[in-house]
Parts: sequence; structure tokens; C-alpha cells
Amino acid sequence: MAARTQRGVELIFEVPRWSERWVLEDGVTMPESLDHQRCCKLLLDILLAWVARTGRDATAGANIALRWDEEHPKVGVDPDVYLVEPALANDTRSLRTWEPGQHAPRLAIEVVSRDTARKDYIDGPAKYAASGTRELWVFDPDRRGFGLLGGPWTLQVWRRSEEGAFRQVYAGDGPAYSEALGAWLVITDGGTRLRIADDEAGERLWPTAEETADEAGVRAESERARADAAEAEIAVLRATLAALQTPRD
Repeated sequence: MAARTQRGVELIFEVPRWSERWVLEDGVTMPESLDHQRCCKLLLDILLAWVARTGRDATAGANIALRWDEEHPKVGVDPDVYLVEPALANDTRSLRTWEPGQHAPRLAIEVVSRDTARKDYIDGPAKYAASGTRELWVFDPDRRGFGLLGGPWTLQVWRRSEEGAFRQVYAGDGPAYSEALGAWLVITDGGTRLRIADDEAGERLWPTAEETADEAGVRAESERARADAAEAEIAVLRATLAALQTPRD
């Protein structure tokens, strides 16, 4: 069906709960480029640091087998990065949403590569719609993909409405707002990295744990430098005072 909006006609279609194309082979992973791995690692590190900083009962991870149909347990998808809330048990190897205590991701992230463009643009949104995932980001730094709604776009955001519909709510070059995190998605490093920020301009980026430690180290070094300068100034003042108090012949 189609719904008319101010920008044009919004395409809305029903996806199946499963498809034979969606079978996820256990233990099979596609080799990815170093740049793809670094992009995913940055996003995962940012989410891990956010979970730790806020004390949330959540799990951030990568490449877990997400499955949602008990009658077809081999059907699934493996997000590049995901956030699940409440947290998963530490020994969870596959996320099966029909099992007690396991839930569809609050957030899933796909980073498009040369070999995954079709999957991420066409099959990806349909699978995440069927899985119950709340929000999906598709980051395509090299603009490789094209789907039913067009493209390529550097960034897409798909979001589940209160009625349960899974819609593309943003497609462009960013920034874009994430309701799942209450934060902004911004493109950095010449279009090669996706980051999260408190503000639309991307001036208050969410840091990784390493960046937080580096910043703390810089502050500590600055404080040491100020303390050393203060001690040196005090030493000069003491020497000056001592010279003034020394009797002259």
C-alpha cells in the first residue's frame, strides 16, 4: 500500500515473517575489509562505553545470530553491531527472541561493504522488520547500495512506530536523530565514520573508553604541569624573600 506525505508517496509494504533467502548459516562469516572492521569497532566501542558510563542494563555486541521464528530457527540475521536491553546472559551465543529473557535489539547497525550492499539495502530492513528490532541504522560510507526505496545514501535510519510498522524515517548524508538512543548520528572523518553525539552539530561526541582515558590523561598531565609551574613560582618567591631578608654589610 502507499501513503501520501508532504514530500510525495511513502511506500509501505508487508514483509513475510521468514524467507528461505534469510537462512543464516552457523559459523559462516563474510570476510570484511579493515576499514569496515574499524568502522564497526568504533561504533561498538562507543556503545560499550555508553552502557558502562550510564550503568544501563544493556548488552552491546557484534555479529550475534538474531533469530525470531521458532518454527524456522535457521532464519536470521547477524547485525554488524547491536544493542539489546535488558542485558543478555554472558553465555548467550544466539539471540532467540521466542526464548524467555531474550528480546529483539533496541538497535541494530549495518555498515555496507562491497559484498553486502544488496543484503543491507533490500533484505536487511525486511529482516529487521520481521525480527521486532526497534531501530536500524544502515551506514554506507562508499554509497554502494540501491534498494526498493532508491539510494544510494550515506545513512539510513529505520524505526518501528507505536503501531508496529517499520519505516525508513531518514535517508541522506546526516546528521539524523536516533530515538533509540536519544542522540544524533553524525558523519565524521571525511565521510568514513559514523559517530554518536549529544548535539546535531556533532560537537559533543560520545567517547570510547580509550578516548575517555586519553582525555583523563591529558587533564592529569595538564594538572601536573600547572602544579609544577606553581611549585617553581613558589620556589622563586621563597628565594626572592630569602634574599631580601639576608643582612647586607
